[in-house]
Formats: sequence, structure tokens, C-alpha cells
Amino acid sequence: MQYQVKPLGSECSATGERLEPGSVCHSVLVRDGDDFVRRDFSAEGWSGPPEGTIGHWTSRVPVPDAKPRTLDPDEMMQFLENLDEEGDPAREPLRYVLALLLVRKRRLEFEESHVDEVGDEIQAFVGTRGEGRFEIRNPELGDEEVEALQQELLARIEAGFRD
Repeated sequence: MQYQVKPLGSECSATGERLEPGSVCHSVLVRDGDDFVRRDFSAEGWSGPPEGTIGHWTSRVPVPDAKPRTLDPDEMMQFLENLDEEGDPAREPLRYVLALLLVRKRRLEFEESHVDEVGDEIQAFVGTRGEGRFEIRNPELGDEEVEALQQELLARIEAGFRD
């Protein structure tokens, strides 16, 4: 014989309060006529197994997975265009890392590389949907700088690229 027991409930059977994600939960299985019924209790509502309990266990209320915001290449492209229009030299490293990410997302294509009059490497990219040419100086970043810029980009992605 096989029995179906419902999954963890959302409220404490004793107090009616919501079972909070990450909190301790006590669950019991009791017979109700010919059926088995699961009842869940918060730590505050738990006073031990009720009469007629067939089994009981303790667990934690699962924390829902936070679904990360997906990388929208069109939003990223718009952000690159905004950075390009700003022309702020301090944000050149951010533009560079964003451009490389857009190449990985196949929204930008590498066109060419050349050295400018002061000896800096300039990399040119074009959008795969006809967007203009983007010339970006290679800032020759170290690992720590790349990590910091990636964190900044992730924060901007989470915020929807708002400045």
C-alpha cells in the first residue's frame, strides 16, 4: 500500500502563523480516519507530538531560491551605448569589460585592434544588429580590477542598469 503525504505547509497548525523560510519546523503524521495527514508546527507552536501521532520529524522551512536576473544582451548593449555617449575616461575599464561580455553573448563582434598615437591598444567592436563602431581602449586590467568591475556590472544588472 502506498500513501501520499502532502508537502510542507505554509502555516503552523497550532498558531496559524506563517512558517518562515529558514526557521525550524516540526512535522507530524497522524491518522485521520483512513487517511494519513501531515501537520506542521513552528518552534513556538510545538509542544510535542499530539496524541495519535504515527511519526514526527524536525526540519527547516526551505528558503526559496532567489532567481538571478538574467543577462539581457539588449539591455547590456543599451548600457554600453550610454557609456559610449558619456565619454567618461574613468568608466573606460567598465566599457571594456562590458564589451567583452557582449562579445561572449554574440551581441558585439570584434572588428580590429590598433595602437593609438600615445601607444594604447584600441579595440574596435561592432554590434551584430548594425550598431555603430565602438572603439575602446584596452585598460590592461589586473585580476582584482576585473573582479571589481564584474561585481559592479552584476550590481548594475540586478538594478536593471539604472545609474
